[in-house]
Amino acid sequence: MLTLKFHHLAKNSFSFSTPPNSSTLNVRLCSTGLQSDVIIEIGEMSFHLHKFPLLSRSKVLENLIGEHSSEDEKRCVLQLHDVPGGAKTFLLAAKFCYGVKMELTALNVVSLRCAAEYLGMSEDFREENLITQTENFLNEVFGSWTDSVKALETCEEVLLHAEELHVVSRCINSLAMKACADPSLFSWPMQGGSDMKNPDGTLFWNGIRTSAKPHPMGEDWWYEDVSFLGLPLYKRLILEVGSNGMDPGRVAGALMYYAKKHLPLLGRQSSIESGNYAASRSTISATSEADQRSLLEELVELLPDQKGVTPSNFLLRLLRTAMIVHASPSCRENLEKRVGTQLDQASLQDLLIPNSGYSVETLYDIDCVQRILNHFMLVDRDDPTSNYIEHEGQMTESLHSLTPITVVANLIDSYLAEVASDVNLKLAKFQSLASVVPEYARPIDDGIYRAIDIYLKAHPWLTDSEREQLCRLMNCQKFSLEASTHAAQNERLPLRVIVQVLFFEQLRLRTSVSSWFFVSENLDNSQNLSGNLARNDLHPQAGGIHGRIMVDDMKERVSELEKEYFRMKQEIEKLGKTKVSSWNILLRKFGFSRSKSKYEDPKASKPTDTKELPTSSAPLINGGENQNNEPVD
Repeated sequence: MLTLKFHHLAKNSFSFSTPPNSSTLNVRLCSTGLQSDVIIEIGEMSFHLHKFPLLSRSKVLENLIGEHSSEDEKRCVLQLHDVPGGAKTFLLAAKFCYGVKMELTALNVVSLRCAAEYLGMSEDFREENLITQTENFLNEVFGSWTDSVKALETCEEVLLHAEELHVVSRCINSLAMKACADPSLFSWPMQGGSDMKNPDGTLFWNGIRTSAKPHPMGEDWWYEDVSFLGLPLYKRLILEVGSNGMDPGRVAGALMYYAKKHLPLLGRQSSIESGNYAASRSTISATSEADQRSLLEELVELLPDQKGVTPSNFLLRLLRTAMIVHASPSCRENLEKRVGTQLDQASLQDLLIPNSGYSVETLYDIDCVQRILNHFMLVDRDDPTSNYIEHEGQMTESLHSLTPITVVANLIDSYLAEVASDVNLKLAKFQSLASVVPEYARPIDDGIYRAIDIYLKAHPWLTDSEREQLCRLMNCQKFSLEASTHAAQNERLPLRVIVQVLFFEQLRLRTSVSSWFFVSENLDNSQNLSGNLARNDLHPQAGGIHGRIMVDDMKERVSELEKEYFRMKQEIEKLGKTKVSSWNILLRKFGFSRSKSKYEDPKASKPTDTKELPTSSAPLINGGENQNNEPVD
């Protein structure tokens, strides 16, 4: 038995309790020593109260009790089944009427504010009434992020009344303002310059001791807190933060977090990929398919329109889920266009969308991918920042090596190679998808060749005419050496294609050899030309600055050689093994002779042709020469 004890204004003790002989807990008695004279029924709950405390606070109850008293002097029974918040909230209002001190919280203030308005507990009827007290507390709640979230969650229970009192809009405005502002300005202790910390790790925030660790703050700090809201309130909050200037990337991040939490098929790979379509259908049995479809369609409409803000892999997962829950055609078309504008950011794994239609012809939805690719081509063609320019019917690539169209071409080639092994894939559908990618988008055709080879292997019944028609999708001149080697030995290819591969490889080899000989000949000519220019610079008549520089360099080199020669002579003398022949050998080795220097002969072409000693300011060995041209001992 639940018993709540209070004190009346007249200091008569009373309590709200369940009668001992009651078989249910749906009766509440107020005991003050006086018999109750009014019964208020709310739902299945009955409250046995007294008229005077209620008349002193509620204008509505005063009118109802007055009307009943004029009709019947016996105990009056009032039915208030539509009071906001139900019996639980009315119990708090009754406590207030009896003068009991209540504890207002963020979880009960909204319903109590609505109940006070319903009961007419305004200042016009009585000073310091319930409406004023709940309004004052709401203003305190709106100053805190956590309390504002709690209050907004409770608005869902009394949504119509809270809307009329503008409580919902005030909560949403408070949350939107805080979500767009610096989170360090409110709600929780933040580690900063004004914080004090004891050696034991205890934090002091505004002089209050707390053991709570500072929250790591990021752009997604508010995603989880608001993800518990129902879709109608969450939608209004997202629209409000967007109108307050929040970055579209953060808005998209919040929507992604909400979708992953409330759409069961979105947070993981669908079981369709493993061939278990029935299991994937049972996944959404917990929540109705209609609710899932409605939620997904609403979230798609809320996603920002800016290109690249929402990741392509998330958009493709949304598209996959939309097909499973049979979302509206407009919703699926919207997602396909969004993916098409940024198809270069998608991955092969996300592009493998299982075919969930009623007439399943192929394992993967080829038509959906083709619609996405067609939209990408339209956007890329209209993009003024496209990296390709058209000239004389051909497209030339700009300086950027990996342009969006090139990335998409590689992606589609990989996709074709993945789906080519499906025996149910018709040749016309394979060709249609492959031909959307223009030839200039593929720097090399190895990818499309691999896809064609896999398709030919999986469809051996194709005729020769169909094989040749399929091979027209690739350009043999753009094969790498590895692809050419493979294609030349591929028996699945038509003979005409193999001949083309061999011809272009031979042509490429001849071109490479010719280029090599051309480069070698030019290199030899340039070396001869450089040698002639060097000899011309040495001629005295040139008198140019280059000639003087070379003469100075040669003089310096001769001086260094003379020093080395003198050092070696001293070492040989110490060993006592000096001979005329040895000196002559050394002289010839270092390019010295006892005649005039080579720089005196302008026609000398090679330094090794001279047999004359250079004239130098450095001293000769042993100070000079004898007349017989023999070294002096």
